Parts: sequence; structure tokens; C-alpha cells
Amino acid sequence: MYLPDYEGNSLVNLMSSLGQVYGRDKGVYPECAAVSGIDLAHYDNIVLLVIDGLGHRYVQSTTGLFRSHCTGELTSVFPSTTATSISAFMTGLAPQQHGLTGWFTYLREVGGVTAVLPFRLRGTDSELTEQGYNLAELYQHPVFFDQLDCNSIVVSENWILDTTFNKAHTGVAQKRGYNDLSEMFDQIRDGVKDGQDKQYIYAYWSQFDHLSHVHGNQSEQVAIHFQQLQSETKRFISEIAGTNSLLLITSDHGFIDTMPERCITINDHPILQNCLNAPLSGEPRVAYCYVAPDKHELFNDYVTFNFAEQLDCIPSHKLINDHYFGLGEPHPKLAERIGDFTLIMKDNYVVKDWLPQEQKFFHYGVHGGVSELEMFTPLIVLEA
Repeated sequence: MYLPDYEGNSLVNLMSSLGQVYGRDKGVYPECAAVSGIDLAHYDNIVLLVIDGLGHRYVQSTTGLFRSHCTGELTSVFPSTTATSISAFMTGLAPQQHGLTGWFTYLREVGGVTAVLPFRLRGTDSELTEQGYNLAELYQHPVFFDQLDCNSIVVSENWILDTTFNKAHTGVAQKRGYNDLSEMFDQIRDGVKDGQDKQYIYAYWSQFDHLSHVHGNQSEQVAIHFQQLQSETKRFISEIAGTNSLLLITSDHGFIDTMPERCITINDHPILQNCLNAPLSGEPRVAYCYVAPDKHELFNDYVTFNFAEQLDCIPSHKLINDHYFGLGEPHPKLAERIGDFTLIMKDNYVVKDWLPQEQKFFHYGVHGGVSELEMFTPLIVLEA
């Protein structure tokens, strides 16, 4: 089991280091050890490119630009998934403070398990704003970009750029959209060259993650895409030569591949299903279980007896006490957002349940867990 290194080498610590360059208070999270040897204040432009799903172990298994410029590794947060990690990049805080505990997070305020990035109840297609809920007021997150004494730019795919979540977390940053990989780098390049003062540019790329989910992280499709990423990055660096810029490439999490026979389906276990007061939340690799008070013992016994080789069943309050989510004072809603028990999957097992209205699917590449493949992300450093 690999847990986040919030003491100096997680992505939250990277955000502490970047924030301090531009006058932000680091808070409870120390600066990042992996960039301690870099004079970040020297550069006119710092570009942080987050390639969703690009694990450190994946980079180390390849050849080319990324591996040759990979100067270290970071840990993700817990769970090692997009909702928790992107929220960390956008707020500078760990899940301990931002309080989003997985793609699906139980929000008592809206009365159910919620997909927190698209901001909709699980099993529905309508955004909660249509019911009068305000995401910014509900999440109450600080915006990282609003705490910086510099110009800032956010570069995201057009379909993400003006989502409710993105608008609530970009603040004063200038937003630039794109449709494909080449255009993303063009937008970053133009942002670098248009800048008059010191500036911070945050860019996000999602397709490596998408292909890994659909085809598996070790698939040919992902390998081809990885080479495209390296090629476009090389072009970009050559085009911004002489601008006194630093490009940092990292990720929100890595991947582990699985198979259908490694999936535990709660619907196939009526005893378990009858113990639950709510659908599973969290991730297929880390699932939060809300268990009826009089069925705690039955739930724990059933899981332990039947699935000891596939998962660890941990009382959820221990995760807070043992600093899985971060350091310092926890979000006031954190405890109620992680249920009574947490199922942490071993090897490449996953756990799922299905609501009647949900269309079933299967992801061959998964993340969220505490394996080495999922938890470690690269730190790739390039100068121009």
C-alpha cells in the first residue's frame, strides 16, 4: 500500500512551491522536495501541464523526451483520482481541506451521491444548478489563481472550459480553450509569448486518461498517443525558446489495468446490498460504504469472510486519523463524505454497484487506489 507523501512530495506540495513563488501562503503543506533544487522565481513563465492519467511508472517504461527529462516522482492524493487531484491543483489544497473524496462524493446538502466535477446526482444527466444549487457556495473552495501576485492563464478543452466546476475554480485567471493536442500547445505558446510580466499557466489534457480507461493503460492506442504527446511537447519547447520559461509536466494519478473477472458487483451480493443505506461513492478502487447502524457487524463480517484476498475493509474514520486525505484541520464535511467503511481494493480488483437507471460499462484501465502504479506521478522538467 502506497499513501500520499504530504510532508514534501505530493502534488499538493508542488502547488505549495508554485504558490510561494507568487506570494501565496503555503499553509500546512511544506514545499515540494522534488523542485527544491530549481530556482522557480528565476523564470518569467511557469507552465504546469497536467496530463491526466500519466503515471510515473508508465514514463519510466518508455524512451524519449519525457523519460530523459523526468527528474523525480510525486505522489497523488487519496484517492488517486481526477476529482480529488484536479481539485487540489485548482485550490492548492489536499482532500483533507477541499473535502471532495472521489468522482462520486456523498453530499448531504443535495441529498445524495454526486458526481462532483459534472455537478450532478449519480444516475442523472441534469446538473444540480438546474435545481437551484450553487456549486461555488456548496464547495466553498479557495481559488488558487486568486491568491497569486501574477498574471495567470488556464488552458482547457473547450468542452471543459466553461463548466460550472471550472468557472468556480478559475477565478481571475484568463481562460483559453482548445479542440485538440496541437491547439492546446498553440494556446500555451501564445500565452507565453503574449505575457508582459511574470505569469503562471495551468494546462490540462484529458485524452491519455480517456484512452487508458477504454483500451487499458498498456494498450497500443495509449502507446501511440504517448508518442504524440512527446512529439507535440518537443515542438512546443522549440517554439518558446528564449522566453525564459519553465515547463513542468505531471499528472493527477497513474493507472492499473484490470479485467471483468476482477470486478466485485455489489448487486450480486444481496446481503451486502441490504446493509447499505446509500449507493457506493468514491471510486471502483476505493469505495465508501454507508451502512445501516444495526448492520455494521454483518457488513464487516461478510466482506472480511468473502473478500479478504480482494480488498481491505477499513472503518472510514481511521482514514482521517491516519492522514490519508492530508494534514491539518479537516474539512467540516469530510467525515460525512466517506461513509462508515471504506473498501480499498488489492491487486487490480474493482468494486461496483449499479443503479437501475445507470447504463453499465467496463473500464479496462482504472485508478483511485493505493498501488504503486496509481499513486506515483512523474515530474518532467523542461526549460526554454
